[in-house]
Amino acid sequence: PEECAVFHCRGCWTVLGDSLQLCGQEPPGLSVLICFKVTSDVTWEDSLLVGLEGALLGCAYYLLFCRSCGSAVGFILYSSGSELAHLRDLFCFFKDSIICYFLKNQMIIEASKVTFPAVTLKK
Repeated sequence: PEECAVFHCRGCWTVLGDSLQLCGQEPPGLSVLICFKVTSDVTWEDSLLVGLEGALLGCAYYLLFCRSCGSAVGFILYSSGSELAHLRDLFCFFKDSIICYFLKNQMIIEASKVTFPAVTLKK
């Protein structure tokens, strides 16, 4: 694929995932990359957090961390209203916490400045 990219932690450059695992478009109000699979360098705690403002208001989620440096890199949505229900149990990387390395042209670009082609999970 033309736009294959590897997702790295912005803090320490650990590989967290890749664009072949993208499975959805970012919803309004959330600047995230949505993946159905990540590397073993992505961890999360068993304690749920509850969103108190913004797009995650009232949602329960697990915060994702980079195993190498401990930076928060995203979340796994546990419960939400119907508008975000399609994100439940998926890995959502904060674009501001991720750097993308594009394989074809060997370029490094901040995830917040990248738009990937539309993808959705297929049955």
